[in-house]
Amino acid sequence: MRPLKHGYTNRTLSDGAVVTKTYEGPDAGLRLQRERVLLTRLRGRLPVPPLLAADGASLTLGFVRGTPGQELLDSGRAVPVLVSCGELLRRLHDTEPNLPAAWAHEGGKVLVHGDFGPHNVLLDCAARTVTAVVDWEFAHLGDPVEDLAWCEWIVRMHHPAQRGALPHFFRAYGGEVPAWPARKAAMLARCEALREFCHRWEPNGSGVRQWRERQIATAAWEE
Repeated sequence: MRPLKHGYTNRTLSDGAVVTKTYEGPDAGLRLQRERVLLTRLRGRLPVPPLLAADGASLTLGFVRGTPGQELLDSGRAVPVLVSCGELLRRLHDTEPNLPAAWAHEGGKVLVHGDFGPHNVLLDCAARTVTAVVDWEFAHLGDPVEDLAWCEWIVRMHHPAQRGALPHFFRAYGGEVPAWPARKAAMLARCEALREFCHRWEPNGSGVRQWRERQIATAAWEE
């Protein structure tokens, strides 16, 4: 078993046949339970990894072939990656998950991934087919702008050269795009939530400083 690339919060290992995800940090047990429920209920409805086993600390998933979208963004495939993300996100938001009311944020009723972006989407080499959406531990019932804004944030923050491809993402999603002030507010709210998460894990540690710096950078953005 070897560590998978791009694992930032939890310990994720794979031997090419299965993936073992061990949850670490604040609310590890709750995050595991949330992902377990979502993977079970969404199987056959959305492209998610198959859940093979669960225990008190980890989930064992079937390995799904695909390339993380973040690896494809900067290799000349930004448009198909973001089109695929937009189309998939529309399907996700149209899904009726039948989740507990306690999972709702501020009365939200739409299934929100909570960390949506090309970094959590696996695609084929042409970037036209999504093979899996991963990392459902922050999923909840909320407002679609949360996922729309966070996908945009990921591109702006980590792939700024591909910012011009974002209109393809919004067109593929369809419908009216939330106004920039609403998207920016959602980005800042998520940055603050992650800063608080890091503070609970390591008070005033490097993660807290990093997210504070990202909040400042995001606040200075213009559409």
